[in-house]
Amino acid sequence: MRKPASVDTLDKLGRVRLSKHFFMRDMLHSEIAQFHGLMNVPDDADLAIEVGTRLCEDLLEPIQERWGRITIRSAYRSRAVNQLGCDMQAAGKAGYNCASNEANAAGHIWDMLDAKGHKGATACIVIPDFADAHPEEGGWQVLAEWIDAELPYSSLFFFPKLWAVNVSWHEKPERRVDSYAVPKGRWG
Repeated sequence: MRKPASVDTLDKLGRVRLSKHFFMRDMLHSEIAQFHGLMNVPDDADLAIEVGTRLCEDLLEPIQERWGRITIRSAYRSRAVNQLGCDMQAAGKAGYNCASNEANAAGHIWDMLDAKGHKGATACIVIPDFADAHPEEGGWQVLAEWIDAELPYSSLFFFPKLWAVNVSWHEKPERRVDSYAVPKGRWG
């Protein structure tokens, strides 16, 4: 599939079903892109669909089946959207939590191979039912333990607000868990 160049082709990309409950459209929303009037679409739609399918089928579907409905906070980012977020964060602008394009290749930038030539995809998710059931300090660790024991993830990065977590699929998984939430740092 080519990079969308019209509303019709963007609509077709958005209707691609990545798994039972997730469509590509779910993954394309970006507050940064919306606020700054940027298109957040992949240059290589086929690669984005391939890795997005793995992320959704291998990780998001089992998480949702076990813990309840997932809300996507941030998933796919185009290089331009991610670079703007990185630049704004470097300029001290609050709310622009983006690493460099190189660091986000095969992460939030699904259609860019990492430095070693590998594929991957990341989505930042919130599970409202889980956050409500485990509001206590360190409650995120219940989810981390379950994912670590049950799923083929590459990395997890937890945040304090509603136990949001960056869930990553990668063809060469690291099996790493980190947290900005208490207890902070590398887990396990």
